[in-house]
Amino acid sequence: MPSLHALANPARFLKIARPCTPAVFWLGVLLIAVGAWAGLTQTPPDYLQGESVRILYIHVPTAWLGMGGWSGVALSSIVYLVWRHPLAHVAARAIAVPGAMFAALCLATGSIWGRPTWGTWWQWDGRLTSMLLLFFVYLAYIALARADSDRGGDGRIPALFGIAGTVLLPVIRYSVIWWNTLHQGPSITLSGSTISGELLWPLALTVPGFTLFFGAIVLMRMRAMLARGRVEARMRRMAAA
Repeated sequence: MPSLHALANPARFLKIARPCTPAVFWLGVLLIAVGAWAGLTQTPPDYLQGESVRILYIHVPTAWLGMGGWSGVALSSIVYLVWRHPLAHVAARAIAVPGAMFAALCLATGSIWGRPTWGTWWQWDGRLTSMLLLFFVYLAYIALARADSDRGGDGRIPALFGIAGTVLLPVIRYSVIWWNTLHQGPSITLSGSTISGELLWPLALTVPGFTLFFGAIVLMRMRAMLARGRVEARMRRMAAA
């Protein structure tokens, strides 16, 4: 089995990523479809929230991936700064866009869920505000990485920003504990879940489904970025000839 260092070679990465991308994508789509069907038709309404509780099968995975995406950006940034693997910088940039997309979906589904539950579309409490800040941090990273690439930078500034942004993750995670907010406390922890099992089980399909879908997007973006890099390098060689 190739080591992680060997996988940092773009050619080796592409050899593995090409067949994996469609498999990961379609498996993710299948799990999302089955999980959504199960959540809409095979679970009872909540005794307090009624039918609106069903949005949790979308909201929970998007919240997890909005935060998990930034963890991926930060980890890739650390690998790039420490070992100088160009593929790590490509991975961080590839993760940022779907990470921002899922953070936005988390905010949108949370707002839709909040309207019948809290009686308002938005509340400036700790969890919602910190998640909104993470979305803006994603946008700032995307703009910074693009500007750094356009001016021929070495990627260190976006990488440092990617690491610095992790300060928001514990704030989001513990905001419902540190402050009195409308948002409910932790529902799923290592010690168990406060959600009824008859409502919870479709999450076992939608969470891995959305995670695989997210991973497929990242792989597609990495492949596209590497292909664009090869084309640009070839054009520079042709111009210099």
